[in-house]
Amino acid sequence: MLIASAAAVPAAAAEPAARGGGPAAPPGRSAVWSASLQGAHGTSPDLTVRNIARASVAASSLRVRIGNPYGDRPAVFRSATVGLQRAVGEADLVPGSLRTLTFQGRPRVTVPPGGHVYSDPVPLRVAARQNLAISLYAPGAPVNDHTFPPPSPNPPASFLSLGGDHTRDTGDAAYPEEDRGLSAEPGYHPGQLWWVEVVDGRTPAKGTIVALGDSNTTGHNAVGGGDRWTDLLARRINALPPGRQLAVANAGISGNTVSRQPNPYDPTGQCCGPPALDRLEHDALGLAGVRHLILLEGTNDLGGGDHAPPAPASQVIDAMREIADRARARGVRVIGATLMPMCNAADSTREANRLAVNEFVRTGGVFDGVVDFDAAVRDPADPTRIRDAYRADCYHPNAAGHAAMAEAIDLGLFGLGRRGDRAA
Repeated sequence: MLIASAAAVPAAAAEPAARGGGPAAPPGRSAVWSASLQGAHGTSPDLTVRNIARASVAASSLRVRIGNPYGDRPAVFRSATVGLQRAVGEADLVPGSLRTLTFQGRPRVTVPPGGHVYSDPVPLRVAARQNLAISLYAPGAPVNDHTFPPPSPNPPASFLSLGGDHTRDTGDAAYPEEDRGLSAEPGYHPGQLWWVEVVDGRTPAKGTIVALGDSNTTGHNAVGGGDRWTDLLARRINALPPGRQLAVANAGISGNTVSRQPNPYDPTGQCCGPPALDRLEHDALGLAGVRHLILLEGTNDLGGGDHAPPAPASQVIDAMREIADRARARGVRVIGATLMPMCNAADSTREANRLAVNEFVRTGGVFDGVVDFDAAVRDPADPTRIRDAYRADCYHPNAAGHAAMAEAIDLGLFGLGRRGDRAA
């Protein structure tokens, strides 16, 4: 397992020692946002990264989890702050919102390889669907990142600064806003995050729904303007009274597999995160307040690639069954999601395997509920393909497809009411 508790590493003087575990879920807190790190890519230059995250529900007394799960050496965070982003696509902050993050009372922390650390709670209130800016300064640290080319300026995203520590800057002078894509140059980086994994807080919400998935959960290729299905689900839930709400945390990694196997796209193990079976605790069950898990994984296993052959249905089903069993043992309800069309030929082995997995999800009796994404987006005239209005490519729905996915989720699965309980 690549994400695991790490043995303590001697910390610098006046620094708390970060561990692989830590107080993950104290009473009364819920994860209001997450993004799963997928690998380590290079070393941080002498600059600050301002990560942008969106709270799914209103919360206060915020904590931030930062991680070094794939690093080959300790990551030293010299300073860290959190504030409220003033506007989408801009690096400056709402006046008066900047807070210094501390770790056991100290502003500097060392995170060992394979470890993570939670900040102390800070007195900051964030509204539902409001963006947070988490600024980290760790020159020379291994860059543990989350990346996917997103369809819009909505988070997740980051700004890389000009040289130096700009964690306490409330303006944007040190943060160029030119779109730099997935690089390490100063500027705006849609879809790219460094080190930040989770934000939790005190909230009137009744807990957290975690979406465990692959690129169809990260929102890769959701072109056409709009949010991912997880963000749209959060929007529907936000329309309910605060005491009936649940937070939504996105634990998607593009290219991820659900079963233990070589990754089809990357032999280095740094592309697409460990299999869902091996990241389940770190990315889902270990989050504060988790009550429900939506599982949408298996497309990459069944599709295969240059570095792994297509998996049989039984391999995916066995992995799904193990995840459901482990989650329920922790008191978490598991919602199975059917796999969407992949442009497989109707008489192909891949399509037969996809249909077998979907039959298991719908009728296997393993899950506490089912979301039928396949039925929501498939083309009635050709069920091996996503319908044209919803398709970005053979594997991925566009923004309209993500909207259809969000609308296909019955809020009653989470004890929140029936389909009529939704945003206008």
